[in-house]
Amino acid sequence: MTQQIQQKLSDSKIARWSVLALVAFTMLCGYILTDVMAPLKPMLEAQLAWNSTEYGFFTSAYGWFNVFLFMLIIGGIILDKMGVRFTGLSSCVLMLIGCAIKYYAISDLFTMEGELLGWKAQVMVAALGYAIFGVGVETAGITVSKIIVRWFKGKEMALAMGLEMATARLGTALALSVSVPVATYFQSISAPILFCLCMLCVGLIAFLVFCVMDRKLDASTAGNEEEEEAEEPFRIKDIVFIIKSKGFWLIALLCVLFYSAVFPFLKYATDLMVNKYGVEPELAGNIPAILPFGTILLTPFFGNLYDRKGKGATIMVYGALMLIGVHLLFTLPILNVWWFATLVMIVLGVAFSLVPSAMWPSVPKIIPEKQLGTAYALIFWVQNIGLSMVPLLIGWVLDTYCKIDNGTDTPAYDYTLPMGIFTCFGILALIIALLLKREDRIMGYGLEQPNIQASPEEEAEALSKETIAEP
Repeated sequence: MTQQIQQKLSDSKIARWSVLALVAFTMLCGYILTDVMAPLKPMLEAQLAWNSTEYGFFTSAYGWFNVFLFMLIIGGIILDKMGVRFTGLSSCVLMLIGCAIKYYAISDLFTMEGELLGWKAQVMVAALGYAIFGVGVETAGITVSKIIVRWFKGKEMALAMGLEMATARLGTALALSVSVPVATYFQSISAPILFCLCMLCVGLIAFLVFCVMDRKLDASTAGNEEEEEAEEPFRIKDIVFIIKSKGFWLIALLCVLFYSAVFPFLKYATDLMVNKYGVEPELAGNIPAILPFGTILLTPFFGNLYDRKGKGATIMVYGALMLIGVHLLFTLPILNVWWFATLVMIVLGVAFSLVPSAMWPSVPKIIPEKQLGTAYALIFWVQNIGLSMVPLLIGWVLDTYCKIDNGTDTPAYDYTLPMGIFTCFGILALIIALLLKREDRIMGYGLEQPNIQASPEEEAEALSKETIAEP
């Protein structure tokens, strides 16, 4: 008797890894713009007369609409109701609009003088563009997460998420390492932003190609009852189910604390290298760039480890411990030389690979697939509170408590207090990671279990081996 099994397009390795390459490239293009201004902080101060508070205000704009207008949560609901194609394309358009406004504000085209809403007009318009971009890139992030779950469920999901994050971190590395050389070569601070605008156009084209493949996946699953169940319409009461989950809140808190100790740090890391470690501004961005370059290899490695061996909660604990050690070393007044900063940054890269590689693939073990879009959106919303508030806090602390009179027109800062703040975030992240591991033991989420599921054939083969082995 011949048993016919309906094959989904996602069962094809070539198809699902091609999809991953397309959406990961789109996120890479977005992450270049996310951090393109970080190495330019000294140039903004010297050429455009910004101060640290204004820079912190601009950086905090990333989360304005996501946090205060709940755009991320709305985006998650739209994702669950309208699907990944509509939401992803809308996100790409928002990223383009935000980038264009940001480029206009920083370029020579901008001629507005005076203030807007109590801030320098240029700072406010650039912040507005960054806020619109933030809605697009964060919504794209939750969309890509759901795309990976959709195409890799029961397969190499953590590895796929790790590779996607690694590709996105490559965008961060490019932003940190090439922004100053590009701005210097073209003698324009806006030149790196124009480069990002071009890259986002290419990223939109890549996502359009993905949409064609995703339609084919729908066609290949037509009539499959399991898939029909997975696409059950989203209901508002699903939000109540999500927010009542203790495991969900522990993941969300770990996310905001961990990322608040990393991404806002990267916004100031180049300035830290200049002020504490005496690195030349033209080269200072290369040291923070080590962090995302390191994650390119390590995040997929740890994701693959989680897929095959499990121990997701344990991985998150180890990552939080390393984060504390890194920021503590940056806080202490020891070995203020470039090579020591480089070594510490490498360790931070390992920590930055450990936690996300286990954290994001753990969410589908806690929340059902039809609610994943909203669940990821809520987590990203909580994360954006930190990404919005922490940079503004650090900028204010630098201007208020950490200025050093060095006898020049270029401001100098003592970074001891800001790095102490980042260390505290790491300590809180460790506490939450330990609580999450305890909750996993109680509720049986399976965070310590492998992600890859055995096929029916493999299970039958294992069962037959056990039967033969019986006396």
